Amino acid sequence: MRRWLTGFVLLALVAQARAQEPMRLFAAGSLTDAMTEMLAQSGLPASALARPTFGPSGVLRERIEGGAAADVLASADMAQPRRLAAERGGPPVVMFTRNSLCALGKAGLGLTTANVLDRMLDPAVRLGTSTPGADPGGDYAWAVFARADALHSGAKAALEAKALKLVGGPDSKPLVPGKGAVEGVFLANAADMMLGYCSGSAAVQRQVPDLVSVALPPALTVGPAYGMVVLSDKPAAFRFALFVMSEKGQAILGKYGFQPVTLPE
Repeated sequence: MRRWLTGFVLLALVAQARAQEPMRLFAAGSLTDAMTEMLAQSGLPASALARPTFGPSGVLRERIEGGAAADVLASADMAQPRRLAAERGGPPVVMFTRNSLCALGKAGLGLTTANVLDRMLDPAVRLGTSTPGADPGGDYAWAVFARADALHSGAKAALEAKALKLVGGPDSKPLVPGKGAVEGVFLANAADMMLGYCSGSAAVQRQVPDLVSVALPPALTVGPAYGMVVLSDKPAAFRFALFVMSEKGQAILGKYGFQPVTLPE
């Protein structure tokens, strides 16, 4: 009896210690600015928050599966949090925002929504993407390629063959030190155009002159859905997840170019 009671007390102490550890957020790189502001505005004390970890969602999921401690995963897709949820007994996965894909390219291409597929297929145009499998941004680009086949026979194979996977891989580093990944692609002249999230286009254009961002035509459009899962029982983790879904949290997402999903308007 005494041995059982001692074990129970030790388990309770361990659980209490874990609850008092700072909340660890893993989030998609495209969410860096929005999530940084949300952490600051969440009302949680600084002592309750560990430094957030940002990166390609697939890479983050693999790190968590490999033993990295994380309390919340905010992913640029639904697949990564769903996989972790399935491995951990089914905690709920929530879609907390949406994004869209844009084509970002050099002004000399004369890029428009109407001619974006022609420019993508042009053998002289270097087309950059993120890395499929490791980063949902790459998966979304490949989904665009698949849709292009209905508009131009053979487009899918041609685009997959020519696409330069320049960012979002497990070993990817900015091509220009001190600059963002997509900024570095253009500053290093590694591509003429890229497919990426519309939410990030304005920030890249502020840093790199002579770039144009255009929306994809409806026939090519895919709608990135961002999913979140709470991976621990820390109160701070649940409180932060609730803040993300709140009116204030959703307004912050809208401020950074994302599409809120819970605002009444």
